[in-house]
Amino acid sequence: MNIESFFDKDTSTVTYIVSDPAAKCCAVIDPVMNYNPDAGKTSTMAADRIIDFIKQKGFTVEWLLETHIHADHLTATSYLKEKLGGKTGIGSRITEVLEHWVPLFGTTHDTPMDGSQFDHLFEDGETFTIGNLDVKTIHTPGHTPACVCYLIGDAIFVGDTLFMPYVGTARTDFPGGDAASMYRSIQKIFALPDTTRIFTCHDYPPEGQSPAWESTVGGQKKKNVLINENVSQAEYVKTRNKRDEGKAVPRLLLPSIQINLRAGKLGGKESNGAYNV
Repeated sequence: MNIESFFDKDTSTVTYIVSDPAAKCCAVIDPVMNYNPDAGKTSTMAADRIIDFIKQKGFTVEWLLETHIHADHLTATSYLKEKLGGKTGIGSRITEVLEHWVPLFGTTHDTPMDGSQFDHLFEDGETFTIGNLDVKTIHTPGHTPACVCYLIGDAIFVGDTLFMPYVGTARTDFPGGDAASMYRSIQKIFALPDTTRIFTCHDYPPEGQSPAWESTVGGQKKKNVLINENVSQAEYVKTRNKRDEGKAVPRLLLPSIQINLRAGKLGGKESNGAYNV
């Protein structure tokens, strides 16, 4: 198994290409579509880097995977599927996220409520393959109800469930989020062997420190500033809720969620031919 990481500086997001070189197959996890909120325009610079790498390696894309519905960047899943093929996948509890947000945005006309905009909705514990690589899906609600991790060999891709130890964990104050659920979800990760590599979706390092996105289960259990092996559920919930109180929303939340709920597609056109977000 090979893992290539692509860091998008504007959104502090890491996209991963996980490949089976022998089978010439790969999956892309959490791809980014660039977005200029001032101009209201998208661009494909980050996604095109992914495409160039995959074409250079001669890989076939089997899966385009999302760890959750992101509120801080637009997904490039639809664009990559158009250019490279592959099946899109996300956790089955996306339907709960759709039930909250779609009526709020009034987008029932162009956003399926059953999750059919994705090719596959993964159940907790479900397995699939990337070439000859076995993948296990682990539901990890807390940040959102639909968060999932992908366990591949000795590596787990955790989305926003865990950040680097010096940051802690993702917020849990979004609709359907819950600090107690997050604590229990992280215990699933901590139950893995200490040598298991953890790949996070974002990094927000201290000033002067370069971004990083790989840690280990053992390292997180020892050093995570919010949730280590010495922190109880009650302690974590109290600290997490206090941190989230009055916290500003991500700057790209409104366009991100609307587009990501459609698996990266723009909305329907208005009478003047312009697309809705």
